[in-house]
Amino acid sequence: MKIEILELAKDDLINGHRFYEKQEAGLGDYFLRNLFADIDQLQLTAGIHRKPYRHFHRALSKRFPFAIFYTVDGQVVQVRAVVDCRRRPSWIRRHLRGA
Repeated sequence: MKIEILELAKDDLINGHRFYEKQEAGLGDYFLRNLFADIDQLQLTAGIHRKPYRHFHRALSKRFPFAIFYTVDGQVVQVRAVVDCRRRPSWIRRHLRGA
């Protein structure tokens, strides 16, 4: 499977990096390494995750409280958003409308 990370998801990753980097130097880089590993895992597991909202599958990060929302189109996995699970559900739904 090929993985595409769309613009909204890239922005989410950048914002997550900034947040964790403010907490402690180097933590933002650790965040990105872990989230990219979780995204890479989708090559093997894409499509098995439940769909909690519309047509988006949701994979949970192993180390951080983040969810990876994605769609599968043939052999292409499109990562649509990477969302902090501590956000309000109404915020997450609004955010996904832009994905």
